[in-house]
Amino acid sequence: MDTRERLVESTRELLWERGYVGTSPAAILERAQVGQGSMYHFFRGKSDLAQAAMERTAEVMKQQIAADLLGPGSAYERISGYLRRDRDVLKGCPVGRMTLDPEIFASEPASEPLEEMFSWLASAMRDVLEEGRRAGEFSPELPAQQVATALVAVVQGGYVLARAAHEPARFDEAVDGALALLAAYRRPQR
Repeated sequence: MDTRERLVESTRELLWERGYVGTSPAAILERAQVGQGSMYHFFRGKSDLAQAAMERTAEVMKQQIAADLLGPGSAYERISGYLRRDRDVLKGCPVGRMTLDPEIFASEPASEPLEEMFSWLASAMRDVLEEGRRAGEFSPELPAQQVATALVAVVQGGYVLARAAHEPARFDEAVDGALALLAAYRRPQR
């Protein structure tokens, strides 16, 4: 891994672990095992590096989610697969956690990759739900956009519930509830 990549990957890890405020340039340099000049050779400063790291995190997440949502199976099975995917729920969502950081929230440019990621996710889920509706898997009354947004909220809320209770099972309860609600729109398969 070259120096720029080590900086970006180290920042991604630290942002997920500590948030923006808790991630110092010194910690980034130590984790990446590079000198201060290296950071400023590739980036204007911490905010520029953090922006690159958040964009990378969103891109990696999109690839993982697309693999779940575009894989084989019915629409319900693919959404269930995404929701039930193995996660470190007590660590939280690397994108969702950044939305809680006051400096990221206060900066529109810094929060753009986060908003874009969640919009993309809701659209991808909506597309799968609409596909299921067109295929007759779901009732025509299924409000695809609203349900997709609710499913994104369930995942993010599930992280919060699990972290608050220090109990991963709370995430699973939220997912089970969401899938039970979605199942109410399923049509019997012939």
